[in-house]
Amino acid sequence: MTLAAPSISPANCNLRYLLTISGIAALGGLLFGYDWVVIGGAKPFFERYFQLTSEGLVGWANSCALLGCLLGSIVSGPVSEGFGRKAGLLISAFLFSVSSVLTGWSLAFGWFVVWRILGGVAIGMASGIAPMYIAEISPAAWRGRLVALNQLMIVIGILAAQIVNWLIAEKIPDNATAETIRLSWNGQYGWRWMFTAVAAPAVVFFFSVLLVPESPRWLVRRGRRRQAAGTLARIGGDGYAKSELAEIEDSISLEPGGRIRLASWPGHWRKALGIGIALAALSQWSGINIFFNYAEEIYRNAGYGVSAVLFNIIATGTVNLMFTLVAMAAIDRFGRRILLLYGCAGICLSHILLALAYTFGLKGLPVLTLTLCAIGFYAMSLAPVTWVLISEIFPNRIRGSAVSISVAALWIACFILTFTFPAINRQAGTAGACWLYASICFLGFVFVFLRVPETRGKTLEQIERDLAS
Repeated sequence: MTLAAPSISPANCNLRYLLTISGIAALGGLLFGYDWVVIGGAKPFFERYFQLTSEGLVGWANSCALLGCLLGSIVSGPVSEGFGRKAGLLISAFLFSVSSVLTGWSLAFGWFVVWRILGGVAIGMASGIAPMYIAEISPAAWRGRLVALNQLMIVIGILAAQIVNWLIAEKIPDNATAETIRLSWNGQYGWRWMFTAVAAPAVVFFFSVLLVPESPRWLVRRGRRRQAAGTLARIGGDGYAKSELAEIEDSISLEPGGRIRLASWPGHWRKALGIGIALAALSQWSGINIFFNYAEEIYRNAGYGVSAVLFNIIATGTVNLMFTLVAMAAIDRFGRRILLLYGCAGICLSHILLALAYTFGLKGLPVLTLTLCAIGFYAMSLAPVTWVLISEIFPNRIRGSAVSISVAALWIACFILTFTFPAINRQAGTAGACWLYASICFLGFVFVFLRVPETRGKTLEQIERDLAS
């Protein structure tokens, strides 16, 4: 049986309630963004404090959290499937609050790494569960914008980290030696407060999640139909709840019974998983996160001093925020595919021009401008759309597990990107790295054009039927 798409009118939609619970879930994205990027501003100071001198130690300090992100994304699948999406968000909030304080006040590099990895677990869990939860509570007409709200909060978290870093850090002379930086207030205490600052919003996130309902789709799969109906009715009224429940139950009734191993998933499940993994890897290997995690090195190579680097980092965060707002306005109007195609093309061109700039020795404003162009294209395409598609292309039966696998692939790709950049930069130079990332973006454009389906305006169950057919 094929049902018509459940409709919800603006008059019946409790938009305030929908925005409230989506916004609370998206607070996980804010913490994700802050905790992810804070290391970029703290990097010049904790490296001197711990006296990290080798490329291996520097790369490990900047990428160790990614192992936690990978672990958190793997754990998020069984946690969100077994205990619910809400439980997963609560656990991530607790880990954010604890790890931020312990990371900031580590006295030895080994403990710094341990607590950074624990913070990564929180990021990994929130990065998968928050957008999935929002997708499962959202009507089809608003799902793109509401899931993109999570990306907006990530961007706000990134910008908040950049501003906090800039405000906390005392001005350092451009000719300061490593020992001068180590003995400064920044080198002894400033970087600690940069990490610790996220504890306050993490506590707010924890207590706010206690107020949100569980995902209706998870509840239906657990036989808690009445509770799911109550949440759906509060979102869109009794008529919407009835039609939505009917479509969810119809979709679940067509799913294979029993426990199914990954190797025996139906073909359309594996196709969706392949798209999710490829998009996750593309979002990282486009190279944009290098501009956040290695901002100091990139801008120093472009001729900027320490204080100017911190200010430029704020400029990248501001552009990131502006173009994320563009994406939110466009994603449900123009669709996912067109944003991805424009984004891949724009990032590719920006990398090519950056490579030429570094090759011909251009420094200062040209490099900053091209960097901001690349970030702008990324913020309106790959950054939000990847999370939206990962949260909506999987069937109800496997959504938790498939999102977990896709997000795990994202963090593996991000670890490879972050860990290898120092060596690539040394061997091929920043220009060579930009040529590499431009090539990947070109291949990504081809992949999106050939393989990625349009999901705009469709319910999660309609998307599942389309992939199956």
